[in-house]
Amino acid sequence: MKKLFHRFISLFKPHWCLAVLVAAYGYLFMRPVMLRAFDYVPNAISSFSSWKETLSVTGLLEIPQFVLGFGLILMAFGLLLRARVAWAFSLLLLFVTGLLSFLSPQEMLNLFLYAVILLILLIAYWRRFDHASLAAGGLFALVSFASLLLYAVFGSLYLGGEFVPPILDMPTAFYFSVVSMSTVGFGDIVPHTATARLFTVSVIVMGITVFATSISAIIGPVIGGNLKRLVKGRISHVMRKNHFIIAGATPLALSVYLGLKQRGDALTVIVPPNVSHEYPPDTDIIIGDPSNAQVLIEAGAAKAKFILALRDDDAENAFIVLAAKEVANANTKTISVVNASKHLQKIKRVQPDMVFSLQLLGSELLVRTLSGEPIDDKLITELFFGNTSSVKDA
Repeated sequence: MKKLFHRFISLFKPHWCLAVLVAAYGYLFMRPVMLRAFDYVPNAISSFSSWKETLSVTGLLEIPQFVLGFGLILMAFGLLLRARVAWAFSLLLLFVTGLLSFLSPQEMLNLFLYAVILLILLIAYWRRFDHASLAAGGLFALVSFASLLLYAVFGSLYLGGEFVPPILDMPTAFYFSVVSMSTVGFGDIVPHTATARLFTVSVIVMGITVFATSISAIIGPVIGGNLKRLVKGRISHVMRKNHFIIAGATPLALSVYLGLKQRGDALTVIVPPNVSHEYPPDTDIIIGDPSNAQVLIEAGAAKAKFILALRDDDAENAFIVLAAKEVANANTKTISVVNASKHLQKIKRVQPDMVFSLQLLGSELLVRTLSGEPIDDKLITELFFGNTSSVKDA
């Protein structure tokens, strides 16, 4: 039972659950409008007067309610992709819909509480949504464009009699909406009243905003990705000289990185594929197998001062040392950590310049402290180099 519980915890994905909850909230928010609209759809298909009646019953202000709910459902797909733009857009939509639910009749109070809970959960798990992708940008653009188009089409139908010539059918409403959103403005359909003019201005302003933000959402990740590869690839490759190469993403590797970083040393980190890490965002990171000679060459092993094998697998550390000796120069020092004392002699066979045995160091220092024996610089050096015979003789 305990194994099944841990298995369930390991499979638990917060962003999946949040995506489902956001989609469910979006459906619940737009459901009242859908139910009222479906009651009039059969009659609305027949004539404009039925369209006018339908829109009068549902109300022009209920169209944004449907659009907001539909937008949340689409944003749920972006949350599944862990897209940062979907996370930010979901926060905005939840804030707006929560505010509308709070100002609405008493029966929508539950939706307000639901929105508050979702806002808290999204903020609590904000680190989960760190992806910037073309798919997420495309989804954002689709939601924005579809929402504005629905608002423009149904709004122009609702105010159709206030235009010259009047907008009496769906094709004309669609045509006017696209022309207004794109700010082309042929002038063949003109708003005649103040309400229609304000509505047209809102469509134009939102059209400019939607097109601008959609382009940035789609092009931004592409440009950002290329720029990131340029900065972290070509420029970093030029600067990799007289530096430290840290292979691994263990807590020890992170602590060593932070300590050397505070001292102003140049650092390059090699993180194996599909291994999570907690290195700072500005870290010079190479994703690859550190025991691969080509990866070490990319990390600048030929010009490095030290290559540190700090993985939690002693066999991997031994392979890293062997690969480093193939590509590094004579002045580059190799350091390997030993996670299990029984592997100490095996690690020594690959002849790293320094072996750091955590178990040996900790146990020997603790024993000598408890026994009241002296701890000097010579002892520390022997422990760092894993010289067990010297330690036993001491």
